[in-house]
Amino acid sequence: MRIGVSSYSFSRLVRAGQMIQFEAIAKAAEMGFAFIEFAGLDVPEGEDKADYARRLKAECARVGIGVGNYTIGADFLNGSNGDLAAEVERLKAEVDIAVILGAPGMRHDVSSGKRLDPAAPRLSRAPAESFDAVLPQLAKGARAVTEYAATKGIRTMSENHGFFAQDSERVEKLITAVDHPNYGVLIDMGNFLCVDEDPAKAVGRLAPYAFHLHAKDFHVKSGQEPDPGEGWFASRARNRLRGAIIGHGAVPVRPCLQIMKQAGYSGDVAIEFEGLEDPILGMRIGLKNLTAYLAD
Repeated sequence: MRIGVSSYSFSRLVRAGQMIQFEAIAKAAEMGFAFIEFAGLDVPEGEDKADYARRLKAECARVGIGVGNYTIGADFLNGSNGDLAAEVERLKAEVDIAVILGAPGMRHDVSSGKRLDPAAPRLSRAPAESFDAVLPQLAKGARAVTEYAATKGIRTMSENHGFFAQDSERVEKLITAVDHPNYGVLIDMGNFLCVDEDPAKAVGRLAPYAFHLHAKDFHVKSGQEPDPGEGWFASRARNRLRGAIIGHGAVPVRPCLQIMKQAGYSGDVAIEFEGLEDPILGMRIGLKNLTAYLAD
């Protein structure tokens, strides 16, 4: 497996004005990552997105780093003002950006959950709907996008992300409902803890559908303990999570990698660091640890 890094890992530095996206590319190459995965594009005001993507690709070529994946948001229930056809067309345009970047795949969300009330989208939500109830619409949107992407040579995938479509059972239902060879899953081994699911068990369920892999770690505290405060967030069952350096937290990173290998996965793995430590330090130690785990 090639080891890369998500641009999301640099986002704290970018938000603080300490780095721009182009500098993140050069830093990733300097640190020894084989590729960078773009978690959205920081397009300067007034610049065309396609032109910006071309500049990013050129910078990657200049510093000698690959482009591993393109990651964007989407919502087939509420996106584009609840217009499914419009949301699909928006994502088709993002597929075109992935082509320009030279990314082999594009990850998109499917929904964050409950449908907004069209009459007052910012104030209230429509009555609750189960995942199974909205699955046909989610699958319809994802299939339309992947059919287009297939004609462009881009594989599409969704991630266990966003709480609503995060459990491995729900993600598997989504993949099988879309039922297209060009559509799979981006497995984030850490994100299963957000819905209080055992990462190794969940990775084992989804490994056969994997197109891409995220290495992520979390510190975990029981929800029965006092709230640890700033830097922590709540899982679905109100346990507390905080981003960790790969190998420092509770995620069984090494067993998850072994499960993926046993399932025949030989694709890319990207570090997504979101801990409180200095991001460069976190990525450097994470890369060292992940390299050692893969060598076992």
